[in-house]
Amino acid sequence: MLRDLAQVSRIRLVSLCLACLGLTGTLPAMAADNPAPPPPDALTARIDTGDADRFAELYARTGGRPTAEQLQREYIDRGSPGLEIFKPHRIVDGQKLAAAVARSPEQYAKAVDTCLPIVKATTPELRATYLAFQGLLPERPLPQIYLVVGASNSGGTAGPGAQVLGLEVLCHVAKTEEDLRNLMRTFYAHETVHVLQQGEDGATANVLLASVLQEGAADFIAGIVTGKQPDPARASWALPREAELWQQFEADLRTLDAVSWDELKPGTPPRQAFSRWIANAGSPPEGWPSEVGYWIGQRIWERWYAQQPDKRAAIRQMLGPHDPSTVLAAGRFRPEGMPPHHRQD
Repeated sequence: MLRDLAQVSRIRLVSLCLACLGLTGTLPAMAADNPAPPPPDALTARIDTGDADRFAELYARTGGRPTAEQLQREYIDRGSPGLEIFKPHRIVDGQKLAAAVARSPEQYAKAVDTCLPIVKATTPELRATYLAFQGLLPERPLPQIYLVVGASNSGGTAGPGAQVLGLEVLCHVAKTEEDLRNLMRTFYAHETVHVLQQGEDGATANVLLASVLQEGAADFIAGIVTGKQPDPARASWALPREAELWQQFEADLRTLDAVSWDELKPGTPPRQAFSRWIANAGSPPEGWPSEVGYWIGQRIWERWYAQQPDKRAAIRQMLGPHDPSTVLAAGRFRPEGMPPHHRQD
């Protein structure tokens, strides 16, 4: 499961890939008649499964064959604020969702029959994660979590005050109930960080560096909150190869120097350099695990963090805004005299 975790790290990267293609704009505003709820309290937080429940009821009532019109009218148009965040570029509309359901009926049946009850039972994992965040960042409001059913193309995303998880994708990855429960806790932690992140200083940051720092911070802080390395299999593969990985990473940073998101066109050297590290779920370089850029970013932050005297202030600085080049200067890999590896396993 932990190796498969990398394959669904699209939870943030769907937005990132769309940005590469120039397809993203601002997140949809909440409708006046469908406002977002107030931030949850860690002790009473629950996953909002209303959208998934409504899909499951429609799926059962139609014998697993809901029409595009039914999905649009009874599921999408009645969606929560979370579904509004998730819909652009993922679900899109009833026609696209109906086609996805028709292509993979077994995946959707498993999602609603097997995985939905398991996810509902992960409230203790959510509350434990949120209690850790509340202790770490007591002044920061926690995001509401929504569970939706999508078009089998995203594990989820993060939006203003909310994280939204795609049931059918997470269910497809998890092979056992334990896998799914572990996966959900990792996502609760990682995506909460993304909701709290404020970005880097300036709009001219190297797109690869900005991306690995964003994802690396989420994995680093998630490791602190959960007490576990988010992807031990990837970390075990990468650590003995760190020197050679850094040679390639430095070269790719140079390739992407002064390259904008709009220039990351498929088949171009900048896109190839970027995709070696980020946005390659399911199609990494030969012999590599997916999304090694997450681990590279996590290691940069580990070395930077080890140098900070005030650890709580350092966590807040990781959430941004921050200057990526300054972070890199402190966290760059150096074979000699490096701080000890900060283990999270």
